[in-house]
Order: sequence, then C-alpha cells, then structure tokens
Amino acid sequence: MSESDLRAALERELPGVRADLERLVRIPSIAFDGFDHTHVERSATAVAELMRDCGLEVRLARSGGQPAVIGTKAAPPGAPTVLLYAHHDVQPVGDRSLWESDPFEPVERDGRLYGRGAADDKAGIMAHIAALRAFGDSLPVGVVLFIEGEEEYGSDSLAGLLAENRDELTSDVIVIADSTNWDIGVPALTTSLRGVVNCFVEVRTLDHAVHSGMYGGPVPDGLTALSRLLATLHDEAGNVAVDGLVSRGGAAVDYPEDRFRAEAGLAEGVQLIGTDRITDRLWTKPALAVLGIDAPATGEAPNALVPAAKAKLSLRLAPADDPKRAYAALRAHLSKHAPWGAQVSVTLEHDGDPCRIDASGPMFDAARSAFRAAWDGTDPVDIGVGGSIPFIATFQEMFPRAAILVTGVEDPYARAHGPNESLHLGEFARVCLAEALLLRNVATAGRTEPQQG
Repeated sequence: MSESDLRAALERELPGVRADLERLVRIPSIAFDGFDHTHVERSATAVAELMRDCGLEVRLARSGGQPAVIGTKAAPPGAPTVLLYAHHDVQPVGDRSLWESDPFEPVERDGRLYGRGAADDKAGIMAHIAALRAFGDSLPVGVVLFIEGEEEYGSDSLAGLLAENRDELTSDVIVIADSTNWDIGVPALTTSLRGVVNCFVEVRTLDHAVHSGMYGGPVPDGLTALSRLLATLHDEAGNVAVDGLVSRGGAAVDYPEDRFRAEAGLAEGVQLIGTDRITDRLWTKPALAVLGIDAPATGEAPNALVPAAKAKLSLRLAPADDPKRAYAALRAHLSKHAPWGAQVSVTLEHDGDPCRIDASGPMFDAARSAFRAAWDGTDPVDIGVGGSIPFIATFQEMFPRAAILVTGVEDPYARAHGPNESLHLGEFARVCLAEALLLRNVATAGRTEPQQG
C-alpha cells in the first residue's frame, strides 16, 4: 500500500480506533495488590477481541501473574516478522480529588483525551491495532502482537512469559510502544533508559517512644536521625553524593530550561538541582529521590520522641550501571553516614536494568523515514528517558538479533502515572500513521528472496 493509501485508510479507521480506546480506558485494569484483578481479566479479554477482529490467532498467556495477550499472523514469503509490544494494565489513580474528571470515564478537553491509561499504555495498544486495520488483508509483514498485563506492577512474570513463548515471539524487529515523543510536533526514538533501585531505609534510636520533654535534648529521635541521614544523599549543588555510581554525559540534545520548568510544573522560585545539562541530569546521570516516609502524621503526633522512622528511596541509574552494584553502594553510604550511632537497616524493594540501544541500521532507518513522513517532514530526535523500562534489557538478552525500536504515544504534557493523564489526539493520529508506514518500510528493508524448493 502506498503512503496515500495508508493515510486514507487511517482517516477512515481512526473514529473506530478512538471508540475502542475509550472502551479500554473504562476498564480499571490495575494489577497492583489489593485491587480487583477481575478487571485485568476483562481488559485482556477485550484486547483479545480486538486482535481477533484483525485476523490474528489469539490466546491469553500467563506465567504466574496477570494475563498477557498474544496474537500472531504469519509473514508473507520472504517478509520479516515484527513483534508489537504494549501493556493493558494501568497505574492506580491515587487521590481522586486531584482529577478533574472520572479517571475511568474518558473525556475530551482541548484536543486531549483524559483518563487513566489513555496514554500509558492503552493508546499504545490501539496504535498497533490501528496500523493492522489500515492494512486489512494486505499486511506486508508477519506480526506478533504481545500485550502484557502487569507492566505497571513491575513485569514480574515477563521473563517467564518470554521464555515459555520464545519460539512464538521470536521476530526480526521489536516495536515497544511505551515511551514518549520529544515534543508535540516532534517525534522521537528512545535509545537509552535509566535503571532503577527502590529500597527502604529504617533508622532506629530507641526501643519505644519516650516523653519529648523528659528525654529530649540528650536523646536523638528516629525521625530527626532519618532526616539527617537523608540529607547526606546529595551535595550542596543537588548532585547525588553516593560514591561508586556511574555518571555520564554527552546527551545529543538539550532541554530548554523554561520549557522544562513549565512541563515539570516547578513552583515559582524553586531552583533546579544538579550540574551539567538538563538532559544529562535526566538521562545519563543518577538521580535519587525520597518517595515517602513512615512517621506519625502531624495531626496525630504525641509529644513523644519517635523511636524509629522509615523512608522509601528511588535511585535511578545511568545507562551502563549495574543495579546490584548500585544497591550495594547506596546501602554502604547509608550505613556509613548513620548519625549519632543510630541503627540503620536497608531493604531492597526491587531493581531493574538500564539499557542503551544502538539505533543504527536499516530497520532504524525505516523507522525514521516513517516518522518523518507522519510528522510532515520533521526529523525524529534520538532521546534518552529518565524513567526505567527494565524489561527492554530482557528483550535484548532473549532476542539479541532483533532490532528494538522504542516508540511511544506520550508527550511532555501527558502526565502518565499522575492525576489527569491524557493523550494528545492529533499526535495519536500521527503515531498511528507512523506505525503503519513503519511496517511498510520494514517489509521492504527486511525482505529476503524465498528459497526455491
């Protein structure tokens, strides 16, 4: 199919694609513990139906976790096979009072579709479906549609799923639609992601709470001790001060500070922390944040010295760092800097590998050409991402011969994981066209002559 044919086909299909996206968003498919997982099952069933309507052979698969959906269609003779990845589970909504509308009732405002999962990652699913619908019976490549069911919960069962279904999932190209574009109007290929180490640190100074007046002064409380310990994690400029972590530079583009401050929602007068370019601080250097603290709430706190306090830390790792070694370095730092002889214990929650992708070769050229056409001549940008998608390293390890293209439907205003998550509908149309063009270009770039029998 020509580019004009695909444009016309997608213009015809997009209203139905949007309607199906809204149906998916209405399903609260949260895979976290404590939520009703029958909704995850419903979501998997809905995705399976969408795949079957595209003519794929479909089945649900699991490896001890939530259901994934696998749909396949054999390649024409001599054509490559493309694995298309997305996930159908979503983040919890958090404080509903911060949402301007029901998170599971999609609504359009100012050209954006609001709802949990509208961007991350049910739009990724529908971008794949849109491309398949555009081709109809003329699909030029083989496809494996692999839609995971617990990515937001950590992909604990993914390695088992990949191993158990390896033969079926083996492909020439892997398209992972779970990242972002550089800006509205500027597409991107993600070529690096940071790794992650999440852990808990507890500081104890007493075996029980004691009267703050009777003992305060000579006796340190656990919360003050924890605060002093956490303050050692950064230097005066805000750089991570943990020895032994990998730190790199050399990001290909920079982030204009005024744009970055606006997109982050930084409060008036708050300074950025760290040194070097913003993109280096986001993509190629470590970052360390305190995600939460267990301590008495202010409205309930008695006049007593807190015996122990606990914090959750999130350490993002530069590409090429190792999560196990980084965790050991962080644990050593916390033990070394324990104030006043306080007892410090550190417990790992989870970790994930960073990744770097060599985005060169004919399949990446095919992707860039598709993006350039879909965005009317705008060249795509190679970007890093400060977040982590650890399973990409798993794909790299299990399918070393495949070209891995990390794409996405998000933009800097999508607010994935936060209140009022949304999808820019104009950009979504471009993403759908880009994927259809990508499949066409890959078919040409990866074609081999069938063997004569």
